Amino acid sequence: MVASNIDEVITLLDRIIEAECAQNSCMAYFPILYRKVTVRIKEGIHNNEFENNQRMEKLDVLFANRYIDAYACAQKNHPYTKSWLTAFNAAKTSKYLIMQHLLLGINAHINLDLGIAVAETVIDDNELADFENDFNKINEILASMVADVESKIISVSPLFGLLDKLGKGREDKLVNFSINIARDGAWLFANQYFYSPNKDESTKKRDQSIAKLGSKLITHKSWLLRYLIKTIRFFEKKDVSYIVKVLKAA
Repeated sequence: MVASNIDEVITLLDRIIEAECAQNSCMAYFPILYRKVTVRIKEGIHNNEFENNQRMEKLDVLFANRYIDAYACAQKNHPYTKSWLTAFNAAKTSKYLIMQHLLLGINAHINLDLGIAVAETVIDDNELADFENDFNKINEILASMVADVESKIISVSPLFGLLDKLGKGREDKLVNFSINIARDGAWLFANQYFYSPNKDESTKKRDQSIAKLGSKLITHKSWLLRYLIKTIRFFEKKDVSYIVKVLKAA
């Protein structure tokens, strides 16, 4: 399962979504969001929205293959990053919200994978500084797609809005997770990784840190927040195929 172009990325994401829907697995949620992002990037490349469209497709493929590889490793019980292990293990239980599964995927993919993919995209040309504008455009696309999916969650999770109303003001990663903060951290890590003399060690340290952050997205000290999440989850739809259909809608 390795993509060599952006169309193959979309095809592989469709296969993952189909396979996970067949298992009624929450692992279908993140690739729905990611497919939307990928299709939007493909449109952007077609419309010459980026400073370097060829480089953007290279990044898209390298970036996607990190998720696709982690997914394939999980299916075969092969070792892969702790960040994705946290996300995939969470999907084995029925106690987390749809949004938590999405954020676990975003956490692993943006906070760990994106920085590595960016550095690997430009490592031969030494053009990392040149990439920042296009990097920010990618994250603008991601943020808009997250907002789009979040607006649809209410259709399958009628009490989801309570999380925003009652969770604000609490020091909790679930209610305070920010795409902008993740973006800034990913760019900083891309620079650290790019210039690191020991990229394996750099990846290992970052992975451990991001896995811990992922754990905080599903572990809450506040009894009120735990009760709130449990209540919201109780009223969420449980049919993954139906949820995917709603989230996938244009």
